[in-house]
Amino acid sequence: MNPLPTRNSRLALRRADFRSVPEMLDYAAEGETGITFYSVRGEIISSLPWREARERAHVAARRLIGAGFAPGERILITADTWPGFFDLFFGAQYAGLLPVPVSIPIGIGGKDAYLDQLRRQFVASGAVAAFGIDDLAGFLADAAQEIPAVRLHGGLAVLEALPEKPVDLRPLGPADLCYLQFSSGSTRHPHGVQITQKALMANLAGMTGPAGLDVVEGDRAVSWLPLYHDMGLIGFLMAPLSSQLSLDYLTPRDFARRPMQWLNIIAANRGTISYSPSFGYDLATRRAARQVPADLDLSSWRHAGIGGDMIRPDVLERFAATFEGAGFSRKAFIPSYGMAEVCLAITFSPGGTGVRIDTVDRTALAEAQRAVPIAGPADERRARRFVICGKVLPGHRLEVRGESGAVLGEREVGRLFAQGPSIMPGYYGEPEATREVLSADGWLDTGDLGYRLGDEIVVTGRAKDLIIVNGRNVWPQDIEWALESRGVVKNDDAAAFSIDTPDGERVVVAVLARASGEEGRQALARDVAGAVREMIAVDCDVALVPPSLGLPTTSSGKLSRTRVKANYLSGVYAPKTAAA
Repeated sequence: MNPLPTRNSRLALRRADFRSVPEMLDYAAEGETGITFYSVRGEIISSLPWREARERAHVAARRLIGAGFAPGERILITADTWPGFFDLFFGAQYAGLLPVPVSIPIGIGGKDAYLDQLRRQFVASGAVAAFGIDDLAGFLADAAQEIPAVRLHGGLAVLEALPEKPVDLRPLGPADLCYLQFSSGSTRHPHGVQITQKALMANLAGMTGPAGLDVVEGDRAVSWLPLYHDMGLIGFLMAPLSSQLSLDYLTPRDFARRPMQWLNIIAANRGTISYSPSFGYDLATRRAARQVPADLDLSSWRHAGIGGDMIRPDVLERFAATFEGAGFSRKAFIPSYGMAEVCLAITFSPGGTGVRIDTVDRTALAEAQRAVPIAGPADERRARRFVICGKVLPGHRLEVRGESGAVLGEREVGRLFAQGPSIMPGYYGEPEATREVLSADGWLDTGDLGYRLGDEIVVTGRAKDLIIVNGRNVWPQDIEWALESRGVVKNDDAAAFSIDTPDGERVVVAVLARASGEEGRQALARDVAGAVREMIAVDCDVALVPPSLGLPTTSSGKLSRTRVKANYLSGVYAPKTAAA
């Protein structure tokens, strides 16, 4: 079996100039491109040309319509990387229904936590049906038991058992919603972000156009990103579809097991566009530490996107150094910034410029909320490096505002607000939560902090994660990365947050206690506290977390400091150890 072709022989490239998802798929179906699915061993499992995806979606739509589902009703879909997801997602589009992609179980937490999440998503979306891979049919059944509105649930066989009636399709149009995207819940309970067809098309036009990835004939996308996350669903399903590209999929689970398969697929198929959060680049680098395959050729990879979390320059530097000999170009990196409430993208760095760093004074940043540049080499205790995330997409605006709401000047750190055609109309069924973040004139409070640098933006972190100690602003990432860089803990083994005490705000660092024996655990606590005091100049308490519990993450794989803090306060973790 061969991968689907990269180019259409007769179909002209159209770059996201459509009005709806059904229009995009109708056009792409006239060509030869589509999706190729790969196993953990890098073998082709199956392929799904866009033509076949439309045919299967039409069948699914007629079954859903024939089953009596009314226009606008919500269908929950577990968004694993399987052909059935495409049948259901696109089938809902042609049936006039609203798909609700949700995550599969990830990490440590067990069945109960996942069922609780599903129940909340059922209620929040008002879903009347739910479908997923066969392995999750039991979860769907258990979660649906207490939800009277759910009329149908199960694996793909449940859909296929519905009669395909000779009914007219009723595709969603330009004025309709497209789907509900559940936010990852990194700082709060997940909300159902309403993604409209119009907003999605505006975001896709910006992403695929000259200000974004500047998609051209011969581009090919490669992804392991989960389809329940905005970067996976929009960046590596909607965007390739909107430009009639072929794309190659590896599941997130298989990527985690063998991250080098991601790079092998790029090399084998001459992939040109692929994205990852920092941890994906880091994992691939660590797995290739011993030896990069001699035949690995990454010279075709022209856009190596980076986003989804705070961008770590050290991780990207190590990746580039590891794979330059295999043809990877540092200039391929494209840092970007976005969030589900804006569909996906807000800013893009210019193509071909790679990662650009702004090095600023830590003290001025912490005490005066100003990003004062430092020229030349600087001690890491004095300097903080941020990745420049580029310019806002055409037709959109981005402002940095202070506590009073006034727009701040260049290099002044404040809260980021966005406005433009990609902004959500609100959270589904949650008017109060919508009013908290979206003003009447369409300005979205992103919840992120950053500063302007000319006509570009630098993101410094989540406002709700910010730690304020004795009037100083301390970013939790700085604490976590300092521990990792010193070798005190492994990557992703620490989470920093603050708690209120009678004496004021106190910093706590939760670390996975991989050391054996009480003496080793106490030594780890002392090392953590000492490194934080030396590098960040704050005292902290250390919570020792058994590796069996792990540190909780969001559905998109980000560290959830909110849940770490909640676990700490509820006594889930080992008793805290005061800094010496």
